[in-house]
Amino acid sequence: MNKPLRRIAIFCGLLVLALLVRDNWIQYVQADDLKNHESNHRVLIARYSQPRGNIIVDGQPITGSAETNGIDFKYKRTYKDGPMWAPVTGFASQAYGANQIENIEDGILTGNDDRLFFNRTIDMVTGKKQKGGDVITTLNRKAQEAAFQGLGDKKGAVAALDPRTGKILALASTPSYDPSKIAGATSKDKKAWLGLQPKTDKDDPMLNRALRQTYPPGSTFKVVTAAAALENGKYTDIDAATDSPDPWKLPLSSQNLPNEGNIPCKNASLRQALRYSCNTVFGKLGDDLRQEKVREEAEKFGFNETVDTPVRAYASVYPEDMDRPGNAMSAIGQFDNRATPLQMAMVAAAVANDGKLMKPYMVDSLRAPNLNTIEQTDPEQMSQPLTSENAQKLQSMMETVVKEGTGTSAQIPGVTVGGKTGTAQHGVANSKNPYAWFISYAKGEDGSPVAVAVVIEGSNTLRGDIAGGKLAAPIAKHVMQAVLAAESDK
Repeated sequence: MNKPLRRIAIFCGLLVLALLVRDNWIQYVQADDLKNHESNHRVLIARYSQPRGNIIVDGQPITGSAETNGIDFKYKRTYKDGPMWAPVTGFASQAYGANQIENIEDGILTGNDDRLFFNRTIDMVTGKKQKGGDVITTLNRKAQEAAFQGLGDKKGAVAALDPRTGKILALASTPSYDPSKIAGATSKDKKAWLGLQPKTDKDDPMLNRALRQTYPPGSTFKVVTAAAALENGKYTDIDAATDSPDPWKLPLSSQNLPNEGNIPCKNASLRQALRYSCNTVFGKLGDDLRQEKVREEAEKFGFNETVDTPVRAYASVYPEDMDRPGNAMSAIGQFDNRATPLQMAMVAAAVANDGKLMKPYMVDSLRAPNLNTIEQTDPEQMSQPLTSENAQKLQSMMETVVKEGTGTSAQIPGVTVGGKTGTAQHGVANSKNPYAWFISYAKGEDGSPVAVAVVIEGSNTLRGDIAGGKLAAPIAKHVMQAVLAAESDK
């Protein structure tokens, strides 16, 4: 073979080799990415070629599937009480994809998860159509109903946990939307989708406020500040007088930190300071402890960390770089610290559970089409923000708030309830209506089965009547009663 032919042969050989490498790369390395790519229409056609598995609450499905007259898609997703459950399920849409549990557990719900290979093989051999598995949630239907109905036409959110395990019992957000109305690929679905976007609806009904909206926590954060004081040995006797002048001047400032109304805050004990929600006591505590100690305690409760439930909750924030006045204001929940409703439910849950914080989760198990459990979630401790002794002291303080303080509207006859109200300023110079907060827990015979956080972002209530004790506490009460009733029926 002469030299030119040899060069051509080598070049052609290299081209064939490159083709083989590329072909194998696509078939084996990129196969999964291409298979699941959002632009691969075959994936969508396969996803909706059979009914999806269901999302289950209290043994009953809150989702379904309905046949369509479409050319490509044989089935579309349906939802029962869609607006109530949207913060839990998310949506599955032929046109707009999926989010939240519908997206995270899509492999189980479609039947394509590798753990369902045996089921798919049996179906193929027997000639049956592929079936999806089910997602069993930790949610309590009655608690969810109490939360959603309690919020009503208000803008806000509720998160409820079982402090003993971390199970999410309720997760409500209003205003909400019906995922059924965007599940298809018709012009009607498109119109509904466009109507839900923030540019069209400023209330942003698709925002999951329980997990993905952070708010200034207001006076509910005083529970964290009190925990920091106890854990760092600043005070040990919750009924002893504190070194807390009233008025108290903010550090490095000429401004006094005001209290709300004529309340007995001068040198008030920790119990009385929480009962009356004394800004001077907790602002000075934050300054005495300094930023690092307060932030460390906040982080033990879960601040500055995302939480996967499995839906990811945004991180609540206690900033690192604050001056002394900023830290003092943050110690009363009124500066740059921000929290999700889930985060503040975690604070109440850790106190109720004798200082042990369990990781929140809302998927109890995954179930194959043959009803076999293929994955079970085990409770997991997340941290220990408080010693048992200090947690019990803080419980006593929070229970005083409900017995004779700002949280009396959360009282449940015959039940021990602890709580903390909060009214967080909103807007420049507090120009907008404040946020109303309430965090709480209720004790049953076997520890505390429920901790709740409620935030009201907006309502028709007159500004002067906006307070955590008036707006948020009654909602928390009804959620706690629903969980306690379910516990007594077990």
